Amino acid sequence: MIEFLTANMAPIIFAFMVIFMLMGFPVAFALAANGVVFGLIGIELGLLGPQLFQAMPDRIFGVMANDTLLAIPFFTFMGLILERSGMAEDLLDTIGQLFGPVRGGLAYAVIFVGALLAATTGVVAASVISMGLISLPIMMRYGYDKKLATGVIAASGTLAQIIPPSLVLIIMADQLGRSVGDMYKGAFIPGFVLTGLYVGYVLLVTVFKPASAPALPPEARTLRGGKLALRVITTLVPPLFLIFLVLGTIFLGIATPTEGGAMGATGALAMALARKRLSWSLLKQAMETTAKLTTFVIFILVGARVFSLTFYGVDGHRWVEHLLGDLPGGQIGFLIVANVLIFLLAFFLDFFELAFIVVPLLGPVADKLGIDLIWFGVLLAVNMQTSFMHPPFGFALFYLRSVAPASVKTTDIYWGAVPFVGIQIIMVGLVIAFPQMVTFGLDKDAVVDVNSVVIDVPVSDYGDPTETPGGETPAATEEDPNKAIMDAMNKEAEK
Repeated sequence: MIEFLTANMAPIIFAFMVIFMLMGFPVAFALAANGVVFGLIGIELGLLGPQLFQAMPDRIFGVMANDTLLAIPFFTFMGLILERSGMAEDLLDTIGQLFGPVRGGLAYAVIFVGALLAATTGVVAASVISMGLISLPIMMRYGYDKKLATGVIAASGTLAQIIPPSLVLIIMADQLGRSVGDMYKGAFIPGFVLTGLYVGYVLLVTVFKPASAPALPPEARTLRGGKLALRVITTLVPPLFLIFLVLGTIFLGIATPTEGGAMGATGALAMALARKRLSWSLLKQAMETTAKLTTFVIFILVGARVFSLTFYGVDGHRWVEHLLGDLPGGQIGFLIVANVLIFLLAFFLDFFELAFIVVPLLGPVADKLGIDLIWFGVLLAVNMQTSFMHPPFGFALFYLRSVAPASVKTTDIYWGAVPFVGIQIIMVGLVIAFPQMVTFGLDKDAVVDVNSVVIDVPVSDYGDPTETPGGETPAATEEDPNKAIMDAMNKEAEK
């Protein structure tokens, strides 16, 4: 028994961690408890030194001192202020009037507003609940199919996970050791391609099942002509300006993601003040929710650090590398297994848990196989988006169920989500087939031709280097140091 434990400590730790989470234990405490208990077992078995836990305070303090994670409370606060200040309601009303004459117009409006909210709030719950409260009763009133209406609302809300400034992209960048700005640039095009796929699906529904998504009747279209144009301008310009203030400054290199989040929070307060909807109660609610979400993230990250301390101590990372790195098919085989694993785990875990538990294990293997980690991070983020839409545990479905009228059954919400889960899987395939969607616009690494490098070694004026101290010229000279340096650089470049 002792020999079995000693030889298989890494897979045993991983298995117990999965079992504890499936039993319903809080993720942060399940991770930390596994790390501590198996760390003590490893010390007793002689696999680990007692000094292992001396490194724990430094690892936990490293979480607290991580400047990248400061962007999470800023973007969360910005999203909550915008959601509670009525921006979603104004956008849905205005774009609904704009697309009203078109069959499926309300569904298009929900998708476009979902994309705009994603690019300003970055919070899935805020988007789904806002659109569920505002648009679902209207869609039901005008005869929309319940499955289509609920599916569009839930799927559009999950765009906040892939379209910057997404919280999951911040965590993904932190876990993979890459820039948040590069992760945002990489996710920008896939996010809007996914939006286009949602629009295409609604278009197909309106063609083959026109009764499922009727146009608004004339009496429901209260804004026309100049009034509608003025409403569109006044409603769309502030959020678009806020998007540029946040994402534009990050993409242009003017601000870091943390600074962009701070500017976005300030801009959201200014917009709420301009709408005369800023109050102390709104501020208090937003700050309390922001503090809860940030604490939730930090606790999971601390638990993950404690778990990884023991897991890495027993060479668990090498076990994962051997397990996944030697798969048949090389990069393609690894990508297939990694994406299937994420998809299946997404039935039971949300994206925070996946990002903190699974991504640190997959990242080093992907890097060793030569996979670009920005592209890999965006690919996993698109896949993790399904965790919000999976029946029966999708959080977007729970959010929508909490605000949907009693006439909408839970089965309607579940079946409405299925086509959009399929679209998200198609998007995973597109990112794999066309990696340029992610890598386009990213800063390329400078390529240095070592054969063109010239190294000038200054010659000393003291004495003649070709003469020996006795005044004689040596019969043979040592190897040229410049040539030795160049040979070494060529060998390194070949690797």
